[in-house]
Amino acid sequence: MAAAKLWDFVVEEREYLAIDGVSLGMRLFRPLGDGPFPAVVECHGGGWCVGDRTNNDAINEAVARCGVVVAAIDFRMPPQAPYPAALADVNFATRWLKSNAEELGSRADMVGVMGSSSGGHLTLLSAMRPDDPRYASIRRTGVGSDASVRYAVTLWPVICPIGRFDYLQGIPKSDAHPVLTEGVARHEAFWKTRDAMSEGSPVRALERGEAMRLPDVLYIQNETDQLHPRRDMDRFIAAYGKAGGRVQAEMFAGDTYDFLRADPQGAEAQRALQTICGFIKDRARGSAP
Repeated sequence: MAAAKLWDFVVEEREYLAIDGVSLGMRLFRPLGDGPFPAVVECHGGGWCVGDRTNNDAINEAVARCGVVVAAIDFRMPPQAPYPAALADVNFATRWLKSNAEELGSRADMVGVMGSSSGGHLTLLSAMRPDDPRYASIRRTGVGSDASVRYAVTLWPVICPIGRFDYLQGIPKSDAHPVLTEGVARHEAFWKTRDAMSEGSPVRALERGEAMRLPDVLYIQNETDQLHPRRDMDRFIAAYGKAGGRVQAEMFAGDTYDFLRADPQGAEAQRALQTICGFIKDRARGSAP
């Protein structure tokens, strides 16, 4: 099999949105060459409460080198902005990228989303509810109204916030990794109530029978992940399939749940990156298994 072509790329910083006195930045990874290239809005993790657009640079650089435009974004976070502000930012960023796709060497119909951990939750939930009036509330001249996408890449997502919240609370404090302990406080800061955690859960929404968009999903997770319960992943895949959606679930090994960042040159990370890039390119072209 011939080796996949690797692209040189440039990195640009832009402000994509100013709102409530906050400037939200976007780090653009743009392949150099003849397009059109697929393009994704990318969201970092951090329990919805910490981190910024630079968190996943190692992943985004590798995906850009495969010939994908990556728009890594900042979004509003607690304590200033609990749910659903971050979803409104992701929805707007998706519309911004679609509206500016040709300038960036892509096309609106080739735009998808990608995110890790809580960012994986944000991007997927936005893709499933692109017309939700709360999420689509930000309007700006020159940015269209269509936030729908045909595909989503979700890396070890917090796919069910209330399920993960209950899971974290059930771990004995003496056994808990600091990240697990911090997770409870971050859930509470972002969601405020259990009802909001349930309402904003892709798993629970599907199980409630809520009408949602169903883009093709690539779901990546470490097979020994302690932070993102496997039971929630399995429930999501079952509910998504029952609703008529397609999920390509891929499990990987590694010393940490975020093996793609922790060991980007490792064999499992390289295998995952090939899977991610292949999925994005196939779905951006409109092909599916």
